[in-house]
Amino acid sequence: MISERLEKALNEQISKELHSEYYYLVMAVWFTSKNLDGFTNFFKVQVQEERFHALKMFDYLLDRGGKVYLETIKKSPQDFELAEDIFKKAYEHEQFVTMSINELMNLATEKKDHASQKFFDWYVQEQLEEETSMDNILTKIRLVYEKRHGLLLLDEKLSQRTFTVPAQ
Repeated sequence: MISERLEKALNEQISKELHSEYYYLVMAVWFTSKNLDGFTNFFKVQVQEERFHALKMFDYLLDRGGKVYLETIKKSPQDFELAEDIFKKAYEHEQFVTMSINELMNLATEKKDHASQKFFDWYVQEQLEEETSMDNILTKIRLVYEKRHGLLLLDEKLSQRTFTVPAQ
């Protein structure tokens, strides 16, 4: 059985993951409006990852005897100017999610809930990958932004991204 505090925190994190899914979908829409299909693809894959993260937590919470309470997803900002702006916001968002995952791990440690610690360890590693990915793309965008044709090359590269369900 999972503790009430951890159940509440997991429900909050599920909402954050679903908000992330929605936020990245908004970003995909912006890139679609600019005919940058590779960037659209990148964020559509990100949408799938965020949904996967939420559902994995959903299942874990139910497996541990907890209850899932789905909250309203807050509206995401939609006022983007440049691709750089979007990736800066995406990187900052991933940093926010990392802090939230770390708080979950801290709570599991405090509660001496070893199963949850092991479960959250996957998310800790995943967040390292998420932050690194956003930061790398942001760095490349900043390098090529002066010469706009570089953005098209990066767009082509991002069009090759696919989602693969991680091994459990």
